[in-house]
Amino acid sequence: MAYDFSKLNEQIKETEEWLARELSGVRTGRATPTLLDGVKPEAYGTRTALRELGSVSVEDARTLRVIPWDKGLLKAIEKGITDANLGVGVSTDDQGLRISFPELTSERRTQLSKIAGDKTEQAKVTLRAHRTDALKALEAAEKAGGMGEDEVKRLKGEIQKLIDAGNEALLKTLERKEEEIAQ
Repeated sequence: MAYDFSKLNEQIKETEEWLARELSGVRTGRATPTLLDGVKPEAYGTRTALRELGSVSVEDARTLRVIPWDKGLLKAIEKGITDANLGVGVSTDDQGLRISFPELTSERRTQLSKIAGDKTEQAKVTLRAHRTDALKALEAAEKAGGMGEDEVKRLKGEIQKLIDAGNEALLKTLERKEEEIAQ
């Protein structure tokens, strides 16, 4: 009986994508619109993603420009960015908001590296949970019959190889992010 690894492969891929999204929100030396993805100001009675309230563009390496579609939301957007505690300066003018990112200090770079490491550890924990689920499914299939001990042992080894490859990919993603932070 052949074991289907497609669910485990999909879960590993989803975990890698989650980590990439999370790390894109960790600020490096350059300002990018994805840094504001976690900002959800109070608008029209609900928390709404910033990208749904206006356009976010890059003015220069350390400045983002937010131009809301409804000028009445300027104060709410400004409060949302301030409440997100991103360590940025926010100024308002007649067109929208200007978000200035200060130069990274070595202390802040260390903090950001630690945050990136924590997010990577969360992803590793998720991978371990996926491995546990796959092993339980394999043991259930063994108890149901149709698989010998040798086959189960071989499949457990393959599951571990997939998880190891996933962990490797997570570490490479972390290394790239730490290089960005160090620049």
